[in-house]
Amino acid sequence: MSMIRAIAVLLGIAVAHVARADDLVRFESARYRVGELQQRLARERGETIERKPATIIEAYLSRPEGDGPFPAVVSLHGCSGLSHTLRMAEADFLNALGYVSLVVDSFTPRRIVEACISPAPDRHADALGALSYLAKLPYVDPRRIALVGRSQGGGVGLQVASTLDVYDVPNELSYKAVVAFYPPCSAASVELALPTLVMIGDADDWTPVRDCERWMVRRAGRGAPVKLIVYPGVYHSFDSKIAGGGLTLFGHRLKYDAEATKSSAAEVVEFLRQYLGR
Repeated sequence: MSMIRAIAVLLGIAVAHVARADDLVRFESARYRVGELQQRLARERGETIERKPATIIEAYLSRPEGDGPFPAVVSLHGCSGLSHTLRMAEADFLNALGYVSLVVDSFTPRRIVEACISPAPDRHADALGALSYLAKLPYVDPRRIALVGRSQGGGVGLQVASTLDVYDVPNELSYKAVVAFYPPCSAASVELALPTLVMIGDADDWTPVRDCERWMVRRAGRGAPVKLIVYPGVYHSFDSKIAGGGLTLFGHRLKYDAEATKSSAAEVVEFLRQYLGR
């Protein structure tokens, strides 16, 4: 599918129908890995390490027409939860590009309304559980799966891109790249393990751009490549039509910006094309 068509889908412009089955699916959130030392000590004591049951997470799975195997993208919402608008727009946009999409809902199965001022669950584990789930689908190429996150979800993406290795995920399984819209850059380590695209507005008072700029200076090109794009005069949630002409949420300014949305969509298309193909 063309970049123009994908961006048109995102902006709500009428285009030819994109076939999509929007299926509610469930998968296990990743669990912490039991270390070799823990296992050895347990064996020496004649004990069995009891692991807590995995948390079951919900998500919405959709795919383009054809047999595949397709590249795929996991989408993570922000701290106010998954909106129907984001869920549908994200799936349409990614399917138009030829990608399977898995839009994760980390809150509904946990009965969480928001995690903006309330404690957030372990969404890093959700992201890795989503990766494991997609990798098992016969029409998904497990070597070409990317992660897209917004706000808190973008921060989770930066955590995933960092060099953490504490979850029970097959060693050979990894995301290919990460896209983070207006994330808290403080969530990232200095050195990333995955190529990452970060997009944020310089008027954002929720996830300040200065944190991203300072992080870029500290990392000084170390690790995987990172592209930081700053949009002048643009606020948090700039690609959310729900924000409209401006609103205040939890004391922070949100505002939709059509130009920044169009520009960021084009950046996402090119970035995903670079690392996932199509």
